[in-house]
Amino acid sequence: MRKFNIRKVLDGLTAGSSSASQQQQQQHPPGNREPEIQETLQSEHFQLCKTVRHGFPYQPSALAFDPVQKILAVGTQTGALRLFGRPGVECYCQHDSGAAVIQLQFLINEGALVSALADDTLHLWNLRQKRPAILHSLKFCRERVTFCHLPFQSKWLYVGTERGNIHIVNVESFTLSGYVIMWNKAIELSSKSHPGPVVHISDNPMDEGKLLIGFESGTVVLWDLKSKKADYRYTYDEAIHSVAWHHEGKQFICSHSDGTLTIWNVRSPAKPVQTITPHGKQLKDGKKPEPCKPILKVEFKTTRSGEPFIILSGGLSYDTVGRRPCLTVMHGKSTAVLEMDYSIVDFLTLCETPYPNDFQEPYAVVVLLEKDLVLIDLAQNGYPIFENPYPLSIHESPVTCCEYFADCPVDLIPALYSVGARQKRQGYSKKEWPINGGNWGLGAQSYPEIIITGHADGSVKFWDASAITLQVLYKLKTSKVFEKSRNKDDRPNTDIVDEDPYAIQIISWCPESRMLCIAGVSAHVIIYRFSKQEVITEVIPMLEVRLLYEINDVETPEGEQPPPLPTPVGGSNPQPIPPQSHPSTSSSSSDGLRDNVPCLKVKNSPLKQSPGYQTELVIQLVWVGGEPPQQITSLAVNSSYGLVVFGNCNGIAMVDYLQKAVLLNLGTIELYGSNDPYRREPRSPRKSRQPSGAGLCDISEGTVVPEDRCKSPTSDVKDNSFSRSRSSSVTSIDKESREAISALHFCETFTRKTDSSPSPCLWVGTTLGTVLVIALNLPPGGEQRLLQPVIVSPSGTILRLKGAILRMAFLDTTGCLIPPAYEPWREHNVPEEKDEKEKLKKRRPVSVSPSSSQEISENQYAVICSEKQAKVISLPTQNCAYKQNITETSFVLRGDIVALSNSICLACFCANGHIMTFSLPSLRPLLDVYYLPLTNMRIARTFCFTNNGQALYLVSPTEIQRLTYSQETCENLQEMLGELFTPVETPEAPNRGFFKGLFGGGAQSLDREELFGESSSGKASRSLAQHIPGPGGIEGVKGAASGVVGELARARLALDERGQKLGDLEERTAAMLSSAESFSKHAHEIMLKYKDKKWYQF
Repeated sequence: MRKFNIRKVLDGLTAGSSSASQQQQQQHPPGNREPEIQETLQSEHFQLCKTVRHGFPYQPSALAFDPVQKILAVGTQTGALRLFGRPGVECYCQHDSGAAVIQLQFLINEGALVSALADDTLHLWNLRQKRPAILHSLKFCRERVTFCHLPFQSKWLYVGTERGNIHIVNVESFTLSGYVIMWNKAIELSSKSHPGPVVHISDNPMDEGKLLIGFESGTVVLWDLKSKKADYRYTYDEAIHSVAWHHEGKQFICSHSDGTLTIWNVRSPAKPVQTITPHGKQLKDGKKPEPCKPILKVEFKTTRSGEPFIILSGGLSYDTVGRRPCLTVMHGKSTAVLEMDYSIVDFLTLCETPYPNDFQEPYAVVVLLEKDLVLIDLAQNGYPIFENPYPLSIHESPVTCCEYFADCPVDLIPALYSVGARQKRQGYSKKEWPINGGNWGLGAQSYPEIIITGHADGSVKFWDASAITLQVLYKLKTSKVFEKSRNKDDRPNTDIVDEDPYAIQIISWCPESRMLCIAGVSAHVIIYRFSKQEVITEVIPMLEVRLLYEINDVETPEGEQPPPLPTPVGGSNPQPIPPQSHPSTSSSSSDGLRDNVPCLKVKNSPLKQSPGYQTELVIQLVWVGGEPPQQITSLAVNSSYGLVVFGNCNGIAMVDYLQKAVLLNLGTIELYGSNDPYRREPRSPRKSRQPSGAGLCDISEGTVVPEDRCKSPTSDVKDNSFSRSRSSSVTSIDKESREAISALHFCETFTRKTDSSPSPCLWVGTTLGTVLVIALNLPPGGEQRLLQPVIVSPSGTILRLKGAILRMAFLDTTGCLIPPAYEPWREHNVPEEKDEKEKLKKRRPVSVSPSSSQEISENQYAVICSEKQAKVISLPTQNCAYKQNITETSFVLRGDIVALSNSICLACFCANGHIMTFSLPSLRPLLDVYYLPLTNMRIARTFCFTNNGQALYLVSPTEIQRLTYSQETCENLQEMLGELFTPVETPEAPNRGFFKGLFGGGAQSLDREELFGESSSGKASRSLAQHIPGPGGIEGVKGAASGVVGELARARLALDERGQKLGDLEERTAAMLSSAESFSKHAHEIMLKYKDKKWYQF
């Protein structure tokens, strides 16, 4: 027996769950020495890190755009920061505090960003590195931050607070200036009360020395920075939400809480030049229009060759109940009201110039909605939207499950793309997506990756996830085969869920044959074939299955009568059931209970099926004696055998989808025959209606799992939130008898100890830790396959593990994975030539197992992973070769047998947040890292591992987080990530023109350094704010090693700011130095000449 020093293996890895490491053991039962298999994977091949986050930023709260770099930034209520450049360039960062982002400000074209958070901290992000990092932070201690403004090409950030004061921060050193604008100085005697928080700050586009300050109460002040006093005060009796300048600096516009806009001349503070209520009903007798909802934001953008644009959000009249949120675009005399699907968080107008004192020339509006990002083309009639190239529609309907496939066949993505391209909507803007900054990374990974998401509305989406990007390929609507109920009243009361009856629970997909099978929440299974041809299906093939939980009185659909075990099932008279296109005739049993009806009604009209996935067969479980069908807990499809199998807490059913016949329909207890270790007595189904899907779609954020839930979902079925069957009619009373099917695996292996060669079979795992083997006797291929029955018989083989069975796989004698056999994909909807038919008759499915060449002495290994332990069983002897107790105090949520670095391993994710990997076949621990606590069911339901060290889960209802457990990918990640910052020339400043230069006018610059620097304004109070150096780390240093560039840029910025004074000063200093030198030389010569002369000799 070989012992492994586990402590040594885990040394240097994050401390794992102590219970696991105490209990971990591998054993070779004495006397059966297994042949040594050389294992290549070592602990140094593993490292865990997050790679990328895809999807719409969850709960967005702030928006910013760099018009030169063309990068968009979105902040969220949980402190996340998402940056978007050209399609494929995306980045996710997180503020450690988790406080909401209230505002974002780019240092335009400098590769930096300032974020203001709800906890009154400001952070400076360095975007010149692939993974942005915080360089500096500043925490305000005595005042709450409400608004920030950073003028273009300035290093002085204005920070407004809830008390109405304005502080000034040097963004280079992230320190406060001593210059403060106090609220009482700003408003003086113009108001008797406090003006409220600062809601707006901006400098006059034509005069940097004049600062416009908007207070919430309705007061606006134009502050002269040099003279430190207010030039003008503008008062209006409605609260202000936002303010915007006309680029000439002579007018500004305010939006108010009563739905009005006021336009003011800078020099006429008495009253606004114009008051507009964009959505107010104008009353005839000159009265004020009725008040409307607040206008939350307004932007005022000018064009050289036409009327200015006034763009606003909100302001609808109060009588538009139920109307969707709108963005209003006023251009000249036309007003366009653009309805949005979700409420508007913020919007920005994208303009041709970064200079505020030039004609703005707006070309698009980016609108950040609660659950979407919309970009409107302002240059085209009708304001069409741009087609969004980012993968932001993951949550279009809530995600209920997902699967991840790395290293797929290379022809799959093009095939899915070509059928998906036909589904695209029309009517988008014809222009290119304008947010196109940054550069792509060098994708070192070239293998195809596909993510499949199942949704609450019954849709299934296929995504191309190759090289850490994400793009939707194709969308399948599974609900199309069912009749839709028009309203609540005419809904059949057979539903077992109140809403989302089509929600997807399980996806089983064979990439090689392209067969797809889904199980839905209404106990329905649909099998799909992939085709590039459109077809019209006259009658949708359909089967109804009565999965029963009584043994004495087994009722089965016509043509199935399973004889008593262990005789082969389906061998005697398998007459295929004619596909039904209507529900069963019997709808209630003799005692009036609902019986033999499915939950959903399949359409009985012809169905047009577009190219892509097309329905091959619909299988539905039916009500039995007043008890609804239980939800399906496991599912598997095999294209080589033409079989699909599924199970729930009542039993298991197997269907031949080629002959459209039910082959097996057994209660779980019947699978054991006389070998039942529990000696259970079957009992009748409980007569109760099952409440709504027990939370398949409750992907709510709030479902935090208490600590005492670290039990297996099935070891204690009272703990319903984790029960795999998610069915509330399973209670602890039924615990012993209700044994659900939790894992299914088709393979070609040894079914019994006495077998001399492998044969097709199905391995079945249950929630009580039992593995049972069912032998399959398949007819020859070709036409015979459709005429002769498939014979199915339990083999009597039973294996036991602790905890529910999660995953099974098979290794050959050298320790390589044996994938299940498959039928290669071919187009089914094209009539075949005669010789093709002959070929087909002879063709056998691709059986990947080495059955023909295998000698009798060669063996296989079954790898079985349960919620508590993993075992490797030697076949055909059925001896346990290796065993590993994975966890004692928690349970495994997901286990996958995956390929990595030309080898394979078992990867597990535990409910206590640990990610572990084990070598195969010896189950040596290779990695054990605490990754994240299981805070809700969403993570448990969506976590999956795949080949090449990739994994993913749904981190929020709208976002997929991808991670890697491969050391090699971690090392290459830096190369694969895109660049956010690219060196771009700042556009030239607008030309002032000859006369403006001659007679003054044009933009007035301001020496802010002179005003705000320490020499003139003194030091700020230390207790006001605390400077915190950022955790930029080594990468920050590397990023700043473009440092020289950074320093040069800063120096250039400072030069611009000081109006080239430094250059002049240098020249003057140099001139003074040289004249001083010549003076001292001259003086020295004179001194030598007259050194010895007396005064009277001069």
